[in-house]
Amino acid sequence: MAVARLRKRQVSGIALDHAGVVTRDLAALAAQYEHLGFTLTPLARQADGRIGNRCAMLHRSYVELLAVVDPSAGSATLDRFLARYAGVHILAFAIDDWPAVLARLRRAGIAAPSVADFDRPIDDIDPAGPRARFELIQLPDQPEGRINLVRHLTPEALWQQRFLRHANNAAALDEVVLAVTDPAEAAARFSRLIGCVVITDPAGGFALELARGRVRLLPPDTDASAVPCITGLRVRTSDGNVAIGRLLAERGIPHGARNNALIVHAVAAGGVVVRFVPAA
Repeated sequence: MAVARLRKRQVSGIALDHAGVVTRDLAALAAQYEHLGFTLTPLARQADGRIGNRCAMLHRSYVELLAVVDPSAGSATLDRFLARYAGVHILAFAIDDWPAVLARLRRAGIAAPSVADFDRPIDDIDPAGPRARFELIQLPDQPEGRINLVRHLTPEALWQQRFLRHANNAAALDEVVLAVTDPAEAAARFSRLIGCVVITDPAGGFALELARGRVRLLPPDTDASAVPCITGLRVRTSDGNVAIGRLLAERGIPHGARNNALIVHAVAAGGVVVRFVPAA
């Protein structure tokens, strides 16, 4: 499908909500992200207690760390993801009008279940405490990973001030990078799934322009371990990268620098490259 045709399609309010990093050892992954200067939410369980998460909450977005935490149980979905690689396998996009989204999906011929209601505690050791409630549309799994559309019903439960203060002064997750063999095909498919405008990317692929955030679909480079895959996250900082620069140097975290970005190697961030850039 031509990009020119895709430009005409957009659903207002579609925004980057979060990226899910999948691992086998949640404690080890959480330690990596805390070492990078992120404040994480407490351990919380979902999926009947089999899967646990911890999150780095940012401005209207977040990074979710996920693993099976019940040794007597498992998750066929997470096992399938991890058979390919450890790293980001889940992308979620915020919606504000799910009836309109479901109608658009049906018009596009995309099979999607009805909206499902979910809730989970914020803290595993305080089951009677605040709970996160949200509505979720799980789209058909794609070669690049799982794509969810979500509407938060209790944002105040997750976006608490105590979770938003980070030693690295991280402020927002504003970009996700995917490596795909055919960027034009992937861009057309993602545009139909999410409902957004596609533009050309200066790096040689395409990008999905959202109400908040961006997804880039690029040809793989020589470092890509599995294609298609979600290779990178971009996090904006509020202090011109001063705090994260100091932490990376003091803690000897593997990283590089390019233009105005500090780039944490995938080995230090659970299998995904994290680029820290100053706020625009």
